[in-house]
Formats: sequence, C-alpha cells, structure tokens
Amino acid sequence: MRILHISDVHIGIETCGHPATDADLAALPAHFAPGDDRTRYRGSSTRLLDFLAALDQAIALAQEADVDLVLFTGDAYKSREPSQTHQREFASRIARLAAAGIPVFLLVGNHDLPHAAYKASAVEIFDTLSVPNVTIAERLATYRVQTKSGPLNIVALPWIRRSGILTRDDVRNLPYAKIKEMLEDRLTALLRREGEQLDPAIPAILAAHCSVNNAKLGTERTMMIGEDHVLLQSNLTALPVDYIALGHIHRRQQLSDSPPMLYPGSLQRIDFGEEDHEEKGVYIIELDAARPVGKRVTELAFHPMQARAFVTVEAVVREQEDPTAKTLAAIDCAPVTGAIVRVQVQLPESLEPAFREREVRAALEARGVHHVAAITRQVERARRVRLGAVETTGKPPRDLLALYLETLPIPDARRRELLEYAGRLMAPADDAAAGPP
Repeated sequence: MRILHISDVHIGIETCGHPATDADLAALPAHFAPGDDRTRYRGSSTRLLDFLAALDQAIALAQEADVDLVLFTGDAYKSREPSQTHQREFASRIARLAAAGIPVFLLVGNHDLPHAAYKASAVEIFDTLSVPNVTIAERLATYRVQTKSGPLNIVALPWIRRSGILTRDDVRNLPYAKIKEMLEDRLTALLRREGEQLDPAIPAILAAHCSVNNAKLGTERTMMIGEDHVLLQSNLTALPVDYIALGHIHRRQQLSDSPPMLYPGSLQRIDFGEEDHEEKGVYIIELDAARPVGKRVTELAFHPMQARAFVTVEAVVREQEDPTAKTLAAIDCAPVTGAIVRVQVQLPESLEPAFREREVRAALEARGVHHVAAITRQVERARRVRLGAVETTGKPPRDLLALYLETLPIPDARRRELLEYAGRLMAPADDAAAGPP
C-alpha cells in the first residue's frame, strides 16, 4: 500500500507577489493546471500560482507513483473563510485526484475551521456534495478507507476547538494553563481509546493536526489561528499504529523511527523565517499489511516540490567605501534570480547620502528577482559622548561645561577660550548656583 502524505498547502497566501502577466503564465511548469486554459489565471497573484503549482506537482506525483491514498493533514487554506477563487482552485485539484480513482483523506486543520462553531468548515463542501473517493475528518474518530490494495484504518485528530471544553461549568473559571492541560490529557485519553479498538490485522495510521512536544517550530507561529495544544511524542508512539502523519508545523522533520512519525512541512516557503529551511515537498510511504503492527512501513521517501526561494542580501559598508557599489557586489554574489529578495545595508552615517537605491533596484530587476520585499539601511550614527560616572550634583554650570569640553577633540587653547567667554555669560548663573552667603 502506497500513501502520499501532504500538509499545510495554505492556498491564499499572496504577499510578496504581483499580478500574473502572460510571461509569468508561460513560465509555469508543465504540470500546472493540466487541461485548463491558463489565461484565466492572468492577473492572479503570482504567489497564489506558486502554491497551486506545488500542489499540482504533488498531484502529478501521486498519479505517476500510482498511490493508493493521498493523505492531507490539514490547512488547505490561509484563511478560515477562503475566497471563492481559492475554494475553486483547491476543489478542482481534489476532484482531479478523485476522478483518477485515488482516494483522498482530508484532515481539518486550524486554518480550515470557521470563526464560529455553527459555521461549516472550509472543506466540508466535499461531504455535502458526496464527492466520491474523498473523506473529510473533522472529528476525533477512526475512519475506514478502502483502497485498491485493501482497507486502511486512520485514527484522525483534527484541530480541536478549546471552546468546547470551556463551556463546562467545572472548568469555566480555571486558569488557561490548567484548561490547556486538561484538553491535552483528554485528547490523549481519547486517542488511546481509539487505539485499543483498532483491528491489528488491518494497517493503521494516526493523522493529527497538532504540535508535538519536541518538534522544532517554524513559520506557523506567525500565522497562528487559535492556541496550540501540545501532545507528548511518547503518548503518540505508544499507539498501535504503523505510521504517524502530522500536520500544522511548517518545518519538515521526522520525530520518530518506530513507528515513523513526521511532519512533511508546508509546500511553499511562507516568509523569510523559512529562508534557510531545507527543500519543501511531500512523502510517499509504503506499507506491507503482512508485517506485524508498528513494523509495516517498508519505505519512506521524500519528494521535493518546486518552492520559491527567499534570499537576504547583506552588505556591510565601511568608511571610504562606495555603499552602492558594495551592495551591487553583494547582489552579484547572491542567488536572487526568481527569488523573493530583501536587501539589508549597514553603513556609516556619513555615507548614507551616497547610497543610490534606484541603482540597487535596477540591478535586482536585471537579475530577474521575483519580488523585492524591502531595501533597508541600518545607519551607524555617531554616538553622543556622555560624562559617565562623573559626579555632577551641586557643580556650578561653568564646571559642568569644563567637564563637557574635556570630552571634545578640540585644542586646549580653544577650550580655554570657550571657557573664558562662557565665564562672562555664566557669572550670574554661578552666583545663583552657589546659593546665599
């Protein structure tokens, strides 16, 4: 049994893009929206096209690899209330898989839940329309999915609303930390109960949209909708399942080998917080139903998807250097072509007027950057000299001025001259500071 695990598509992120032109559409990969007229995407954000192209690549891989199931572990959209365009694009791609006879399991993530409990989730439409080969998991339960290689049990843990437990009278006035602990204990107990009811003769997977205690966080922190509930890795690996498919955290990582537990991460980089992240992509897992529980995974392969790069260009300019030339040299050495780029220039205050931003932008455009996010200047300004720990209380103004002049790089003759002139002006002030006889 072969399963493609994908997560955190986040259709709807459109920052750092621009309206798509005919040239942008022509540059899209061959797997983008096969069979569709690409002209309908003219004017759409190029970042929307980035996310759709990565999803199309994953769908093409699912078809080429002849997988038995596409397992999606949450967050189809950026917004809890996606636009009609975003819903259309996601639905058309799920329909493509369903039409190809590939079952799809959609776990509800925190970005898929509506703001109010009585509203429908963003992916509930597939259940409403009874789309064949599509299973929506919006409650904690065990789902039986029939694949061409046999049945598969999926214990599903979608994103759980904290509001459900807050309505109970016995917890309403408890501190948040205590409520969070109770929710996590409750979820662990429910998962354990589902695990006890699994048929060991049928392969089983845990699909969860949550945080695990020792996972490395990513850009999901900047996009957080709702408070995280954190489950212990040891409690999840104790379940009698063959694979633990996680979603919610954007950084790709494997937390356990037995059974394999991993986050595939997001399909595209979201912002500069993921600049140094490894490749984005999906996993294909192979299960052998004839092997014992927990030992059925025979292959675990990562498949990279095309992801837009984020690149920071840094230039540190010293005195006597040309800040523009130094920045242009840094751009020449950076992999900025096709990337979302920010430029950070550190320079002395005296050189700030010599920085020619227009030339920097022209150089970036000539290199074919996708988008210039920012060009910032960190100006090193001259520090004001302080008197430090010198005691100044009760000193007359002339003495304070003398202390200040000592800190200035001026000739002694000039210092004495200034004090002489100041003495004539400050004589009344000195007398007043001295107080009555």
